[in-house]
Amino acid sequence: MTTAASRARLLAELGRFDQAETELRNGLLARPGDPDLLALLAAVLRLSGRHHDALAAAEAAIEAAPGSASAHAERAETLVALSRTREAIEAASAAARLRPAEPEVHRVLARAHTAHRDFAQARAAARRALAFDPRSVPSLLTLAEVERVSGRTRAAARATRAALAEDPGHPAGRWLIALLNAERLHVGDAMRGLRELAADHPARLRGEAFAWPIVGVLAGLRSGLAAGVPLVLSVRLATGWWSSAGLFAQAIALVVAVVTASFAARVLLPAGRLPWRCLASLPRGAVITELVAAAASVALLVAYAVTALWPPLLLAVAAAGVLILSGVFRVRVTSLNAS
Repeated sequence: MTTAASRARLLAELGRFDQAETELRNGLLARPGDPDLLALLAAVLRLSGRHHDALAAAEAAIEAAPGSASAHAERAETLVALSRTREAIEAASAAARLRPAEPEVHRVLARAHTAHRDFAQARAAARRALAFDPRSVPSLLTLAEVERVSGRTRAAARATRAALAEDPGHPAGRWLIALLNAERLHVGDAMRGLRELAADHPARLRGEAFAWPIVGVLAGLRSGLAAGVPLVLSVRLATGWWSSAGLFAQAIALVVAVVTASFAARVLLPAGRLPWRCLASLPRGAVITELVAAAASVALLVAYAVTALWPPLLLAVAAAGVLILSGVFRVRVTSLNAS
């Protein structure tokens, strides 16, 4: 006999969060205040991106059953999604105290510490989860995520490969391998992995997952030009007391332009046309503004390197400023949409 909880779990696994929520709310009509149903409702709401509603459901579950480890763990997961990391650690620690022999609560604690950038504690929590079962795929992938975020990509890859050795088709493991390839700029491998994952699990990936090369390039160009363009301007302004400053500024401008253009080509060319087809999944106006501003800034730096004239340099400064401001706006819009 199926229950509201079992039906909701199945629907959530299929990505049908609205139907899962309906099942749970119908179940709560018959069993109001049931902490297990409320905790599961919080998970469904969190997975559907409704983080504030999820937090309310998790807190209602805790109010109904203060000793429910799953309710505290789900509250921690939601607080991580809301970037309230200190509170997330407190909630996950409470879950671990209530049920210390449950690997999942230690995985939640590891994720909370990771979000707080306390990687030593995160690694320790992930290893506590693995101590219950060294071949556990969820625990191996939790450790892999800790290592990836902390910058230890080789350790992350080892843990992910160990997880995939246990379950070669595991979608989270395949996603993590694609992510690691992307971060190491193995763009072709990353895109191929994402395409294969999407073919097997079409509900798992949205368009923005395939647009990561564009987002990554913009982040790199924003960082590079934010440092390079002011450096060129500063050196150029030193010509009053340093006779070679003008030539040096031209050389720096050319290097910055070549490096940034090469980086963009290294990412975008192997990625192919798919990221551009998924551009609509991003704040399109901001992205196009950033792309135009970045291209203009690079072209103007080249023009300054060739001519040594002030106008191209000043326009490059203005274009870099537009790139930075538009990037900040896009990130804020994306964050607001996610919350």
